[in-house]
Amino acid sequence: MLITAAFIVLVFGYSLVSRRLESTPLTAPLLFTAAGVLMLLFPAASRELFIDRKALLLIAEVGLVMTLFTDASHISRGALQDNRRLPVRLLSVGMLLTILLGAAAAMACFAGLSWWEAGILAAILAPTDAGLGQIIVNSPRVPARIRQALNVEAGLNDGLAVPFLMLFIALAAAIEEGVGARSVLAHFLLEQIGYGTALGLAIGLGGGLLMGLAQRRQWMSPELGQLGVVAMPLLCILAAEESGASMFIAAFVAGLAAQVGFPKVGRHSVEFTEGWGQLFNWFVFFLFGLLFALSWHDFTPLIVLYAVLSLTVVRMLPVALAVAGIGLSRATVLFLGWFGPRGLASIVLGLVYLEQQANLPGENTIRLAVMATVLLSVVAHGLSAKTGIERYTRSCKALPADAPEHAAINAPGEK
Repeated sequence: MLITAAFIVLVFGYSLVSRRLESTPLTAPLLFTAAGVLMLLFPAASRELFIDRKALLLIAEVGLVMTLFTDASHISRGALQDNRRLPVRLLSVGMLLTILLGAAAAMACFAGLSWWEAGILAAILAPTDAGLGQIIVNSPRVPARIRQALNVEAGLNDGLAVPFLMLFIALAAAIEEGVGARSVLAHFLLEQIGYGTALGLAIGLGGGLLMGLAQRRQWMSPELGQLGVVAMPLLCILAAEESGASMFIAAFVAGLAAQVGFPKVGRHSVEFTEGWGQLFNWFVFFLFGLLFALSWHDFTPLIVLYAVLSLTVVRMLPVALAVAGIGLSRATVLFLGWFGPRGLASIVLGLVYLEQQANLPGENTIRLAVMATVLLSVVAHGLSAKTGIERYTRSCKALPADAPEHAAINAPGEK
C-alpha cells in the first residue's frame, strides 16, 4: 500500500509541473527512478516489495506484452523501406553484433560467467528505449531520417531480443542440469517460438479482420475501438499460459498480423499506451529505483565498468559497422551510437529472467549488471539529450544539401 500510495502522489505532483520540466534535463524516468531510490528511507516499502513480488512481476509482464504488441502494430513495412533500410541495418547487423559484443565484454569482465549466461546479459541489454530517448525522436531539429531510424529501431528491437533471451536461458539451464542442448533447442523452437508464432498469427489475424469488418460496417464506436485492440495482447497472455508458448513472441507477432485486417490498429494501440501506458512506464522506473537502492552496496568496479562498456563500445561499434558504406557523417554515426538508451525493456526482461528461476551461478552478476547499466543510461542519456541535439544540429547545418542525413522520407515510423 505504501509503494502504491507514494507512486500515486508522485504522479499527481509530476502532472502539476510537467510542462515546466519539459525545458529541463529532468526526464520522467530520471525523476521516478530517483523517487524510488528515496523510498529506501521507509523500511516498510522494502518489506512490501518482497511480499508483493509476484504481483509486481505480473504488472511488468503485462506491460511488456502491451509494449511489444503496440510496437509491432505501429511499424509498417513502408517505415522501413522509406528510410532506405537504415533501420534494417540497425535491427539486423547492428543488433546481432551488439549481442555478440555484449557477451564478449561480459566474459572479459566477469570470470565466473558461462557463455550462455553472458548471452543472457547481452540479450537483456540489447533493446533500446524510445521512452528514454523521446526528446530525440520528437525533436524537429534532428533530421527526420535519423529520428525515424532510432524510433523504428527502439520499436522493434525489444521484440527481436526476446527469442535470444529465452533461448540463452533454456540452454544455460540445460547445461547446468546436464541436459542435452540439442533436445532443449528443439523444445524451445517448438513451444516458445512455434506455438508463440502460431498463437500470435491466429489472434492477430482473427482479431484484426473482425475489427476491420466492424469498422467498415460502422458497428464499432471509435472511442471503444482501442479497448478491442487492447484485448488482443491480453488474449495472447491467456493462450500462452495454457500452451507453454512465449507470451512475448505471441504479442509481437499478433501486433504485426493485426495490421492485415485492421490497418489502423497502430493508431488505436498508441492512443491507449500514451495514456495508461505512461503510468506503467513510470511505475516500472519507480520500482527500479527502489530495487537499485536495496542493492547499491553489492555493486563492484567491474559491474560499473561493464555498464560503461555496454553504453559505449558495445553499442557504438556495432552501430558504426552496421551503417558503414551509406555515407553518413561521423557526427551522425556518433549520434546514432550514443542515443541507444537502455530502459524499460531491459528492466522487464531482467525481471522475466529472474522469474524463470533457472538458478544459474551468475544470476546475481547478471542482475547487478543490468541494474547498473539501466541506471547509468537513465542519468547519462537524460542529462545529455538537449546538449546532444544542439551539437548535432550544428554539425548537420554544415552538411551539404544532398547529404544522406537530409534524404526525404514518406511517412514517419513512430513508435
